[in-house]
Amino acid sequence: MACAACHAGSSLALRKSVSSNRVVVKSNLNGVGSSSISFPIYLSCKGISTSNASFSSRNLFSRSSKFLRFDRFKSFSSHGNGKANTKPSEERVTVLVIGEGGREHALCYALRKSPSCDAVFCAPGNAGIAQSGDATCITNLDISDSAAVASFCRMWGVGLVVVGPEAPLVAGLVNELSNAGIPTFGPSAEAAALEGSKNFMKKLCDKYGIPTAKYQTFTNPDDAKAYVEEQGAPIVVKADGLAAGKGVVVAMKLSEAISAIDSMLVQGSFGSSGSQIIIEEFLEGEEVSFFALVDGETALLLESAQDHKRVGDGDTGPNTGGMGAYSPAPVLTKDLQSVVMETIIRPTVKGMAAEGCKFIGVLYAGLMIEKKTGLPKLIEYNVRFGDPECQVLMMRLESDLAQVLLAACRGQLGQVSLAWSSEPALVVVMASKGYPISYQKGTVIKNIEEVETVVPMVKTFHASTGLDAYGNFIAIGGRVLGVTARGKVIEEAKERAYDAVEAIDWPEGFFRRDIGWRALKQKQSA
Repeated sequence: MACAACHAGSSLALRKSVSSNRVVVKSNLNGVGSSSISFPIYLSCKGISTSNASFSSRNLFSRSSKFLRFDRFKSFSSHGNGKANTKPSEERVTVLVIGEGGREHALCYALRKSPSCDAVFCAPGNAGIAQSGDATCITNLDISDSAAVASFCRMWGVGLVVVGPEAPLVAGLVNELSNAGIPTFGPSAEAAALEGSKNFMKKLCDKYGIPTAKYQTFTNPDDAKAYVEEQGAPIVVKADGLAAGKGVVVAMKLSEAISAIDSMLVQGSFGSSGSQIIIEEFLEGEEVSFFALVDGETALLLESAQDHKRVGDGDTGPNTGGMGAYSPAPVLTKDLQSVVMETIIRPTVKGMAAEGCKFIGVLYAGLMIEKKTGLPKLIEYNVRFGDPECQVLMMRLESDLAQVLLAACRGQLGQVSLAWSSEPALVVVMASKGYPISYQKGTVIKNIEEVETVVPMVKTFHASTGLDAYGNFIAIGGRVLGVTARGKVIEEAKERAYDAVEAIDWPEGFFRRDIGWRALKQKQSA
């Protein structure tokens, strides 16, 4: 089946909301003439949350006592002076970001800074995104209802949708919105199979000669156990489908591999995502994240990043969604980047097109730089920005993100070049104690907003926060905050990030204390 292409349709007029006794803000969104947004006069400065607003395909905009939150409808330049800094002829755009985590907060932050971006919505978003003013959070827009999302986009003149998490991509949200004529950044459901099915990805590698670990696919637990006993340990067991970053077991002993097989194929710990598993050879070396923007034919290299998957210091304990990251990654030299582009990224882009399934979006390649060869092998593909790698990338990006993503949607990445800060960035994830296994929710976090005023070049991205009845931030998930800093050198970025972490008052939270150790070790060796 051919993939749904991402087409940039004509700009849509922004319609007004409903109410009386409201202040009206005039705008010229998307260059289509005067439009207006209205909201209560007494909320015109700070706005409030949308906990009682609801959206569906049949009842697009209903409300009880609360209204949409409109913190900022003018973007800020990368210089932070609040001016648009755009050419008069440059296209204006309103953007909707789909998702609710730290990655989406980072995207909202970068889009809000984009000179050509008039407004940023985030659905559903979270309390921290809303309170920071980086986006207007639409908490009750059902992102699984593509008709409701399309209706919202038409109502508010959204000229670009950016889909953050993998689940809506695999479910086909991009297909539906693109078919409705709404420019949407991200792969179609067919192309998202690169992440949605590890078996699909491995078969593509086989067909197009992309270097990856040797593997076998299994649905029968007895066959899988016989294979690992034949191969020996260490060995890697993976759930075929989406598992929120937790469906990979690096088994250093045969007993761990057997246990993982039973967990996935017998006990069904990952549901249908684990009904088929991949067992692959253990690769020894250094993991690194490689990102490229793709418009179906052209791949544009992003800056490198490296994350820390294990929960504990020294890379110990179970895998998580990521406990921290930094950019750039010294291990990924310019020469290695060229090798990755030529042997992994471009063959993948060409292969997907040849399969009638053009890829548009972010190709996030999890790589292993093998110790024995010094060459990269593909561990797995993700089809969206990484989390927490996105946080450090967006801290360093100086280009107009809105225009870059629109160019990807339109097949025009060949006309784009990216500008990055030369300063490295580092993010430390603060998580609820007990993560990734079991953890308490609802614990109060204080001093989040204050740290950005005391520690220079720091931004706290919210992954899982809410507000209690007293207006305090509370933790509502496992990974809760991504405290991110830039510095002239990696040591300075690390010092600033940890200074900010220490200033946040959250007794029920924890964090790794060694984020960036590989970069520092590499620097010392050099």
